[in-house]
Amino acid sequence: MELPRPGEAAISSLAATRPGGSSPMARPTVGDPPNFGRPNRFGRDGATRPAMAALLAACLALVGLVPGAWASEEIRLGMSAGFHGPTRGLAVELYRGAMAYFEHVNAQGGVGGKKVVLLAVNDDYDPLPAIENTIQLVAQDVLCLFSYLGTPTVTRVLPLLKSYHTKDIFLFFPFTGAQPQREPPYDRFVFNLRASYRAEVKALVDALVRVGHTRVAVFYQADAYGRSGWDGARLALAAHDLEIVAEATYRRGTPFTESMRPQVAELQKGGPDAVISVGAYPACAAFIRDARAAGLDVPIANVSFVGSELLLRVLLEEGQATGRDLTRGIINSQVAPSYEDVSLPAVRQYRRLMDSYGDKLPLDLVRGEYRPFRFSQVGLEGFLNAKVMVEVLRRMENPLDRRQLKAAAEGIHDLDIGIGEPVSFGPDNHEGLNRVFLTVVKNDQFVPLRDMSVFAK
Repeated sequence: MELPRPGEAAISSLAATRPGGSSPMARPTVGDPPNFGRPNRFGRDGATRPAMAALLAACLALVGLVPGAWASEEIRLGMSAGFHGPTRGLAVELYRGAMAYFEHVNAQGGVGGKKVVLLAVNDDYDPLPAIENTIQLVAQDVLCLFSYLGTPTVTRVLPLLKSYHTKDIFLFFPFTGAQPQREPPYDRFVFNLRASYRAEVKALVDALVRVGHTRVAVFYQADAYGRSGWDGARLALAAHDLEIVAEATYRRGTPFTESMRPQVAELQKGGPDAVISVGAYPACAAFIRDARAAGLDVPIANVSFVGSELLLRVLLEEGQATGRDLTRGIINSQVAPSYEDVSLPAVRQYRRLMDSYGDKLPLDLVRGEYRPFRFSQVGLEGFLNAKVMVEVLRRMENPLDRRQLKAAAEGIHDLDIGIGEPVSFGPDNHEGLNRVFLTVVKNDQFVPLRDMSVFAK
């Protein structure tokens, strides 16, 4: 299937037409230990080994077909994300935030007179279509890959980037804090703008331990994303001479309507006084709902991938329907400042440009009704991703030449993007930002958490 032609709406849905839709995931057993090495029937995170091998072979064949120079007068970036299923809201808001800045730049004449085009494709938050999308995007001569969403998808694309190394294919600013793209051999092919999940979980664990919470359990998605957060919790607790007291998993793609009572019961066996939650918003909201119903009234801390506004929307609607406050005791970590902090120039610009260009909703990628947010943390992150991406492009003598990307990005030092934290890269540093922000619900919105003593035991 072809991607959109230059000049047309820069949106397509390759994965949506796959026979059978998304690959089903085997349901994990509640309380199973992390599975770092044991493959399931889908290999290690959703794709069969024969299918993976076939796709890699196709990828290598395509490498020889990709031309070394670009005839297009558009700067095409390729984005693969789960616009359907449990990450739909994340994908849409990430896309909208990025497009608000790109549209602003294009309205000012683009970069070197060239329009920035974002080719967005759906992967169902599933590794196999993410690989397929990547192969086709590269075949369409995208300058680079941009803002891919999700650990299970990004980690499976990394071998493709390595196979494309002679063609200078890089992934810029994926929406995941996992470790594989931050460590050899793949770190040289990826530029990260967000802090790692290890950093996020460490910030959460450190904050909880400081106010007396020493029996920490972990609820996590049974895949590479969840395992990354589990590992971060293990390391952070070990630094305090503590261990995870209980753990429970759920399968990727679990909806809010599914019961999480077995997972709650498993965690309660360990007598936790706090829970670190590493998952997508439908499942995390279901866990919070059932934890509170079961009397597990302890702080529940989520990492940024949960999507604060998306999680909050579900919790508020469920709370209104049941007459319970499901937002009390929730802490979320973020990797960007609050979009409510209008003291920051980038936040003011984000809010202004979202009012002007925030209607760029990829309707042909989103199934069913979706209510976009005026502003969101995920949207702000997409906006910042686009802002730094444009700075990279502006530092290239020819923004259509992939060979100039690496040097342009690694030449960014102490770049002020208006958030009070400078962005820096280098030959040995592909981590642009590392700060973590903690937030809590107040007046039905997430706001900066300034006094952790409110969670003291």
